[in-house]
Amino acid sequence: MNCIDVFNGDADGICALQQLRLHQPQPEARLITGVKRDIALLDRLKDTAASRITVLDISLDRNRDALEQLLLNRNLVFYADHHYSGDIPDSSFLKAHIDPSPHLCTSLIIDRLLAGKFRTWAITGAFGDNLDEVAGEYARAINLQTAEIQKLREIGLLLNYNGYGFSIEDLLVHPSDLFREVQHYPDPFSFYQDSAILRNLRVEYERDMANAAGLRPFRIYATGRVFWLPEATWSRRVVGVFANQMVREQPDRAHATVIVNPDGSLWVSVRAPLTTRKGADTLCRQFVTGGGRAAAAGINKLPAHEAETFFSMFSHHLFC
Repeated sequence: MNCIDVFNGDADGICALQQLRLHQPQPEARLITGVKRDIALLDRLKDTAASRITVLDISLDRNRDALEQLLLNRNLVFYADHHYSGDIPDSSFLKAHIDPSPHLCTSLIIDRLLAGKFRTWAITGAFGDNLDEVAGEYARAINLQTAEIQKLREIGLLLNYNGYGFSIEDLLVHPSDLFREVQHYPDPFSFYQDSAILRNLRVEYERDMANAAGLRPFRIYATGRVFWLPEATWSRRVVGVFANQMVREQPDRAHATVIVNPDGSLWVSVRAPLTTRKGADTLCRQFVTGGGRAAAAGINKLPAHEAETFFSMFSHHLFC
């Protein structure tokens, strides 16, 4: 039976798959992934039949039609995710492990299924998903030292940084290649020490974030801040980690970042206040191309003429 691994190209997707493949290697598996916002990945597999498909860290709700077709084609589908799913199809061909709790990510769901077998990689994925407090609790529970925790945090940050962009061309490393690199390292501390790819990501991250250092809020509201980033490749790469950094600066406020798409529409990222980690998805799903999870969500193509509508809704939204 053919094996296909479908995963979000960010830290959480990569670290979730790393745990599964350390547990059950599938060296011949076909990899399907893309930039972080490219989540309609199952559309690429609609004609696939009689295969074993693993799906990680992409919204079931956004992949519903393709998933239902895959199930009709008698594919065995394992699906783990923490985004809003809507109704889960009832099929003997589907094993779904979906939990949208705001303090969970897909890596932690896999960690739970594997009883903590590869916990350091789960912690790395949680750090990448901006779950620093949860990741820290997991790390301290297995007696990791402060320096070790910081290394896992940096790996998660850099894996996540590499996933952001409007297209694959914006990324420094294709997510499938980055996963193949990670696969060489059962131990993330060895990855930290020895991976040349990770070292290069660190250099590029520092350069890109230096460009972002001078950004100031475009709008400031009582409940949150909006940042408008310039139309540049570095902006598209840092938009997610920059948003995470801003919400950690002011954890009781929501944050939104905006970049103009090539077609003139707007790419929007929203972070709920860290004090609630709720409501980002319900705000973004009110727009046609919006989606995400409770703590972090976005809108892929907000029509420019709807910008003021979004700002008004953002400023009045209850993130709870």
